[in-house]
Amino acid sequence: MPIQDEGHAIDEVVDRLAQRFPDIPAVTVREVVEAQLAQFAGSPVRDFVPVLVEHEALELLRAGERSTSD
Repeated sequence: MPIQDEGHAIDEVVDRLAQRFPDIPAVTVREVVEAQLAQFAGSPVRDFVPVLVEHEALELLRAGERSTSD
């Protein structure tokens, strides 16, 4: 996946997650996504990086949402 396409895919991940978690500021969602993306910085195979990033960010945002509602 070319870097341009990956960047676009990551923007879409941020948009989807921001819509799914409207109580979490969009800037926080982007920070969580970018932190997950950074974990794949050295990965030579990039095709599934956006999917993996979205999965990990979703789990973190769910956990944060649960902890703030307790």
